[in-house]
Amino acid sequence: MATSAYDTQRAEAFSGRLLETLNSGALAVMISVGHRTGLFDALAEVDAATSEELAEAAGLHERYVREWLAAMTTGRVVEYEPKAERYRLPPEHASWLTRAASPDNVAVTAQFIPLLATVEDEIVRCFFEGGGVPYERFGRFHEVMAEDSGQTVLSVLFTHILPLVPGAEERLEAGTSLLDLGCGRGRALLALAERFPNSRFLGYDLSSEAISYAQEQAAARELRNVQFRVRDLSTFDADAEPESFELVTTFDAVHDQARPLALLRGIRRTLTDDGVYLMQDIHGSSLVHENIDHPGGTLLYTISCMHCMTVSLAQGGEGLGTLWGEQKARELLAEAGFGSVDVHQLEHDPFNAYYVVRGRV
Repeated sequence: MATSAYDTQRAEAFSGRLLETLNSGALAVMISVGHRTGLFDALAEVDAATSEELAEAAGLHERYVREWLAAMTTGRVVEYEPKAERYRLPPEHASWLTRAASPDNVAVTAQFIPLLATVEDEIVRCFFEGGGVPYERFGRFHEVMAEDSGQTVLSVLFTHILPLVPGAEERLEAGTSLLDLGCGRGRALLALAERFPNSRFLGYDLSSEAISYAQEQAAARELRNVQFRVRDLSTFDADAEPESFELVTTFDAVHDQARPLALLRGIRRTLTDDGVYLMQDIHGSSLVHENIDHPGGTLLYTISCMHCMTVSLAQGGEGLGTLWGEQKARELLAEAGFGSVDVHQLEHDPFNAYYVVRGRV
């Protein structure tokens, strides 16, 4: 078999790209640290500071702060004045890295990188032995997901997402029933329950930790129109007499289920004749070559391998994967018995697609 000639320039360019990748990966870890410790917020507040001043402002140990600042400086995130020994976070950078910048705070998403690395040994084992890594091995995943969805979903829930479903707000104002599946810590449901006291809300999730947190929040806010229950949704299509709901939602939840089609069939059964199912899931294609230019393609396939796919396989599931894509989504929705599917994207969000689904055409 003929082989192509070795291209030295191409090899050198690729080695440079790999070095850049190592630096970027390390920078992502330190951006996560900066977010969790509040360093970006503190530095944005003080405008310019020495490592000692920043450590005092953030309530942290100076030696760690100094080393973090060095990584931020060489990573060209923070500017440094050597003579004054002062560090500064430019406002153009702060607009993407501070809590005040939400929903544009990329530091929230950076947390996924070190989080996924905690299960690397187990993922490597799965490459050799098969199976998967269960939900409970991801210590902070629901915490990070709740913060992430707070930016992508909660920030535009009432202004952009609900209006995608004609008449949804009017139904909720008057009083209706809404079921959220894979609800996690329940932030969307809690917001809806507060906004629409005449309606009834129910959330299911596999994680007992997430459900406990949601229940505590509901109790603290004295919300009596919302309930949260632990449930394995892989058998959601098996209820003898399913409860009926006029509205059903899933936010970034279908693709990591053990049996996505069973979930979708269950939703079809529980939805009233005039009901609407709103599915937010990852925007992309089911074909890998069509995702080469996706702005988050590599990140999403990595999250899939290290979390979404593996937690499904850990349940003996299908391991559909994060980038299951619109083609596969439409295929499964049709197989589940839905008659109408409209797909929307929000201008500010290239990562998610919103499917407005009805039982009848």
